[in-house]
Amino acid sequence: MTNEFPIFDGHNDTLLNLISKKRGHGRTFFERSELGHIDLPRAREGGFGGGFFAIFVPNKKKKKDKKKKWEFPAPKKGKVSYKFPLPPPIKHRYALRQATSMAALLYKLEGEANGAFKMVRTADQLAACLQDGTIAAILHFEGAEPVDKDLDSLHIFYGAGLRSLGPVWSRPNKFATGVPFNFPDSPDIGPGLTDLGTTLVKECNHLGIMVDLSHLNEKGFWDVAKLSNAPLVATHSNAHALCPSPRNLTDKQLDAIKETDGLVGINFHIGFLREDGNVMKETSYTEIVRHLDYIANRIGIDKVGLGSDFDGASMPHDLPDVSHLPKLLNALRESGYDDEALKKITHQNWVRVLRKTWK
Repeated sequence: MTNEFPIFDGHNDTLLNLISKKRGHGRTFFERSELGHIDLPRAREGGFGGGFFAIFVPNKKKKKDKKKKWEFPAPKKGKVSYKFPLPPPIKHRYALRQATSMAALLYKLEGEANGAFKMVRTADQLAACLQDGTIAAILHFEGAEPVDKDLDSLHIFYGAGLRSLGPVWSRPNKFATGVPFNFPDSPDIGPGLTDLGTTLVKECNHLGIMVDLSHLNEKGFWDVAKLSNAPLVATHSNAHALCPSPRNLTDKQLDAIKETDGLVGINFHIGFLREDGNVMKETSYTEIVRHLDYIANRIGIDKVGLGSDFDGASMPHDLPDVSHLPKLLNALRESGYDDEALKKITHQNWVRVLRKTWK
């Protein structure tokens, strides 16, 4: 029996978690673990229908930086304020090597899954997987550093299944500038797309690669909005009006997404959910519902989905991994979302946007 509400997820960092022994502690995708957020057994338990499996290339750690960590400060007088500098750019050769390894891992997972896990390249393939219970994986770049200035590697990765790309993570590169992890702050920081970034967006439109606006600063967002002929999509971002993190979307940005019949995937990271910006494990998944309510009320139920950031962020204490997703659906039901709305939120909106974007 297939799940009536398969959850398609706008973002996860499971590939990086699995390939890194330090992050994943040697766990595998095919065995249930208490480590990380997604593996095949827990995905099945949670009704996870698939998602964008991100290729994210972290900065190299230098010996002198081994003891340095991003530490969020304790609240002062009930308020939180922090600033982290943008990480430095990374080199293309290093990024390409790392991206190739993670893409190869995704292929290996598909080959070892005995049909339970499949890379998809078309909206029809995605819809079929959601219908028959096969977990669907879409290859996504979180930051375009693996792409060379001539865009040759973009075409090669497209042939290998790349169907979604964010020009930046939260650092500058040759295409654009990302937003820092500050609080409270505005996404209006730094310059927009470079000339090469403009060329990249146009070529993504030509090929049918979705351009992800999460992590992109506000000037870059508006540059893409002027250029793109596809729906505007932020795969894992929330409402800036409810949590003033620069990673979240202003009302004007949300309205622009509405105008293009685009989509916002709600991010589960507690630092992008709470009004006070506090990164507290005590945060509940009810904060996810709060952001979803706000965005759905502003731009419509047809333009909101889920974008967890599993395996790449800190989850609410009562939604510790993918197996707990049914609790979120129950909370949405209790909030007044009927079956038709839940189908849209869990997967139908994503399929619609991808049908309009992919070629």
